[in-house]
Amino acid sequence: MKQLVANLVNDALKSLPELAEAATDLDIGTTVERTRDASHGDFACNVAMRLAKPVRKNPREIAASLVAALGNNEQVAKVEIAGPGFINFHMSPAAFHTELMTILDSAADYGRQAQKDAPKILLEFISANPTGPLHVGHGRHAAYGASVGNLLEAAGFPVRREYYVNDAGRQMDILGASVWLRWLESNDINVPFPNGGYRGEYIRDIAAEIDTSSLDCPTIGAVLDGLPIDAPDGDADAFIDALVARAKELQGEDGFDRIRQQALESIRADIEDDLAEFGVTFDKWYSEQSLTKTGRIDAALAVLKERGMLYEKDGATWFPATRFGDEKDRVVIRANGVKTYFASDIAYHFDKRERGFDHLIDILGADHHGYIERLQAGLDAMGYKSSDLEVELVQFVTLYRGGEKMQMSTRSGEFDTLRQLRAEVGNDAARFYYVMRSNDQHLDFDLDVATSQSNDNPVFYIQYAHARIARVFRRANESGMNWDRKNGAANLAMLTATQEKSLMSAMSRYPEIIELAAKNRAPQTLVHYLRDLVSEFHSSYNAHKVLVDDANLRDARLTLYAAVKIVVANGLAILGVSAPEEM
Repeated sequence: MKQLVANLVNDALKSLPELAEAATDLDIGTTVERTRDASHGDFACNVAMRLAKPVRKNPREIAASLVAALGNNEQVAKVEIAGPGFINFHMSPAAFHTELMTILDSAADYGRQAQKDAPKILLEFISANPTGPLHVGHGRHAAYGASVGNLLEAAGFPVRREYYVNDAGRQMDILGASVWLRWLESNDINVPFPNGGYRGEYIRDIAAEIDTSSLDCPTIGAVLDGLPIDAPDGDADAFIDALVARAKELQGEDGFDRIRQQALESIRADIEDDLAEFGVTFDKWYSEQSLTKTGRIDAALAVLKERGMLYEKDGATWFPATRFGDEKDRVVIRANGVKTYFASDIAYHFDKRERGFDHLIDILGADHHGYIERLQAGLDAMGYKSSDLEVELVQFVTLYRGGEKMQMSTRSGEFDTLRQLRAEVGNDAARFYYVMRSNDQHLDFDLDVATSQSNDNPVFYIQYAHARIARVFRRANESGMNWDRKNGAANLAMLTATQEKSLMSAMSRYPEIIELAAKNRAPQTLVHYLRDLVSEFHSSYNAHKVLVDDANLRDARLTLYAAVKIVVANGLAILGVSAPEEM
């Protein structure tokens, strides 16, 4: 409906050459907004004030010219000029009836915009280290990223979803060493387990499954010889690093690599299964290891060197990040020849742009705030725009059960996994609760509320509305009052009650909500809209009987509720939440 108003204004502008020329680069859609006060109509347009300066006229004078050029339209009841030059549109009942039928005709496509050609968006999210099962914090990243992807697609943008598998570096070595130690333990070689290792039960499970046919089991003396065995209570990093080195020495680089890779693949497969069960899938799982194997890091560094964006100091190779606003320059190749994580990050984002993606969206943890400027600097230095990269930060999750805060720690194993959370509250509640609040706000996840079947539980409240409407239609069929859609459409003028008109108005906002939520990467906007829409529905349902004897009124109300059912289902689908027929 907003688009209808924008089209009317645009047509009026075209009939006024002076104004049309001044509005050439103006997106008319941005000049039209819903009014906050119903007495001011349904939509307000500020185009007259936007054009006042370029055409050097009083905005009210411009508004008067536009209103005169609008002509008559059956979907507009009245047009007024207000304040300094706002053009207020009062929509007719016919406009809302037309929108209601559009909902029914479009069904699952209602609110979705036509597919755009550009910009091509690469959405990267979660990208957790494959060192253990996903925990509840990762779940928020999953739900948020998936919902943002769905919103962008609904808004017409071509989107690809990617998981960056951090499968290189020290953490993978620690994972391999942790599995190796548990394998030794199963062979009665009880080496003190390091504080810096991964302790979860899943490590024992992996150790029991890996192929050890080509490995020799060393003695405990061979493992501990010369190691700082007092380090578990002191320097944890020194002890775990020493154990990694000893594992590579005793098993050989190839043998240790087999342990590490088998552990990695086991955990990555578990993560992929976990997410698939959560309704979160990816177009590509991108391995960090592949950056080295395919020479992408070297290629990116070569581009930087060619552009004069690298320098040597103290035997290391540096990137001059301070030139681009970062707090300090960054090492890309250490003095020992080892490439840094930052070099991998530069190469990965370089590769994203080289693959033809115009806009990169990274969803990262709040603790990655310092990464933004340096990543954007890397793109800038390679000849792309820093604005090509957008980073959305996701704040932490605190899980509560019985009013008590739960502890989470990947290495200690004292954490609730995403899989455990889903088993307790269900996928729907998890997906919904994760996106109820803005991603930049801390989230307190109360398990007791999420599992309650009451109006205090917002996901239950919204799903119940969908099930309630489905039940009304079942009752109508059972009572021989089958819905006649054609008759309902012909009698929509009978929907004159305040609650019914409010409900139609609320539904007509859905396409605007999708566009706004996609633009702001804000699925919580859709959450709040669905709560308000369902509140309007329950108000109407409680105030007016649906299955009345008057077939015309009955069919009109069933038509109204059929549209509500569609909008609720569409909105929930974008959030990854089901719309049950029964509850």
